[in-house]
Amino acid sequence: MVVRVYGADYANPKRVIVCLIEKEIEFETVFVDGFKGEHKKPEYLKMQPFGLLPVVQDGDYTLYESRAILRYYAEKYKNQGTDLLGKTMEERGLVEQWLEVEAHNYYPPIYNLVMNILVSPLLGLPSDPKVIEESEEKLGKVLDIYEERLSKTKYLAGDFFSLADLSHLPFTHYLMYQMKKDYMIRERKHVSVWWDDISNRPSWKKVLELYKYPM
Repeated sequence: MVVRVYGADYANPKRVIVCLIEKEIEFETVFVDGFKGEHKKPEYLKMQPFGLLPVVQDGDYTLYESRAILRYYAEKYKNQGTDLLGKTMEERGLVEQWLEVEAHNYYPPIYNLVMNILVSPLLGLPSDPKVIEESEEKLGKVLDIYEERLSKTKYLAGDFFSLADLSHLPFTHYLMYQMKKDYMIRERKHVSVWWDDISNRPSWKKVLELYKYPM
């Protein structure tokens, strides 16, 4: 059964796609253009009533929220492809912990930066310099904590690549290349080494080949 991934060629669908590649799961993508409001059309809202991206269809099973999708496939195919959850309950606990850190501490400020620096100009809307300044400051504090953590372990949950690391790929790519704020990563030695490691995985390189960033 081929998994269908609904979403645009940017951001969270890439998080899902890199997971599917790591887990050696066959998939196809269905383009949904958020800039044209296709995610708000009735046929899409039947799958995702909140009108957000992405959604996956796995046979008769439909699932949305990208991190829930990651967890689902990492567990469903835990004996296939890359182990993204850890081998013990303790390792799994740390994977879950750092996934939550990414969702609640890392993602919000970097999302605000993306919206103000990249998306607003595309929509002809003004950016908010105060939000940009505050978001960069918040993200810097989070990255300081990451620097401390990564001075002790190769990856966030330990010495193994996991969903916790994978989940950072799409928006950190924006930070590094589209927003030209790579200094936030490069000025932190251990974060920089970690980013070079995870962003050079064959799965992520494949994602970048298949789906170009539009911004």
